[in-house]
Amino acid sequence: MKKPSLDEQLRVPPGGANPIEAALSLRDRNVVGMVEAALARGDVLVAYQPVVSATNTDQVAFFETLIRLLDDTGRIVPAAEFIPQCEATEVGRKLDCVALEQGLRTLKDNPGLRLSVNMSARSIGYPPWLQTLETGLRADITAAERLIVEITESSAIVLPDLTSVFMRDLQLKGVSFALDDFGAGYTSFAYLRDFYFDIIKIDGQFIRGISENSDNQVLTRALLSIAQHFEMFTVAESVETLEDAMVLQELGVDCMQGFYYGAPSVKPPWRGFKQMQAKAG
Repeated sequence: MKKPSLDEQLRVPPGGANPIEAALSLRDRNVVGMVEAALARGDVLVAYQPVVSATNTDQVAFFETLIRLLDDTGRIVPAAEFIPQCEATEVGRKLDCVALEQGLRTLKDNPGLRLSVNMSARSIGYPPWLQTLETGLRADITAAERLIVEITESSAIVLPDLTSVFMRDLQLKGVSFALDDFGAGYTSFAYLRDFYFDIIKIDGQFIRGISENSDNQVLTRALLSIAQHFEMFTVAESVETLEDAMVLQELGVDCMQGFYYGAPSVKPPWRGFKQMQAKAG
């Protein structure tokens, strides 16, 4: 059967979706299809980005693992190009499993390392994800205390009760949790009392250019105050200049992450950094 043209795929009957909605739907389907194909080929990998101490930027508190794909041309595709379309689908759950599996393998191979692994709260209760975690923790008895699970505000708010129970169960095993993109506008501050995150990562919209933006300085100070009240370790995301880093140090942030201290790399970057011995959180 002849494959319909793009115009034919976007054509909708009267009263149906408008062409823009149809185009977005087609784009999302194509992205999900690309990810499914990459998963089938095994073309999924992770990049690592350092999170450094604000008081001694030569020391790394931990590395964040960031999921990447190889498309059929061999190009490395960053998460921003496919996660939004996949997060609420079964494909998103499979990506979370792969990210966790690779992160746990890296921890096992590098006993002095501490890593954070991203997941959607939608993967809570997903049997393959839980099985991957249990297998990894059995294979390395030190992995739990070196593993940080990052959950974004936007996904945590979807299942708050389930998320809080899930977190408490794993924290008893030694796993730490980070709330990613804190301040992005989704989570009610009231949930912080229930979630008990160990680490708060302040959203980059407040951090980029903070040295020249007094409003963001005030907002970041307020977010730091909230985190400190709940005894949560703080990380500033998207630190891109020395000037911004100096302001963040003055504000009292615990750690910083961003291109100024290292871009995500698919090659293990930790050989150039000294690992912090103290447990964050």
